[in-house]
Amino acid sequence: MQLISENFDDGLLIRVDHARIDTAGAVQFKDQMRELTASAPDRILLDLEQVGFVDSSGLGAFVASMKQLKTGQVLELASLTPTVDKVFRLTRMDTVFTIHQSSAALFEGQRKIG
Repeated sequence: MQLISENFDDGLLIRVDHARIDTAGAVQFKDQMRELTASAPDRILLDLEQVGFVDSSGLGAFVASMKQLKTGQVLELASLTPTVDKVFRLTRMDTVFTIHQSSAALFEGQRKIG
């Protein structure tokens, strides 16, 4: 599993470059998220455009990633595929996370850092 991060003036954008977040990749996902968010700014946006499948272990990995954040940091999600969006709605996880249609406009016009 590969997570690609970009720092912007207003936060950190993390793109998941993997088709599945499931039992096989959940631990690796959590470990990489911990590394990327340890010194991240307050706003963290996770882009799931490439993710076509999430199981209960994947959902747990999202929650664990949110819980490991420091005080003041916020994890938001963007670009959920229809299948992943359905899983979030059925499990009511859409009430736990702020979900945006797309990550493209959220950091538009902002300067990349690093």
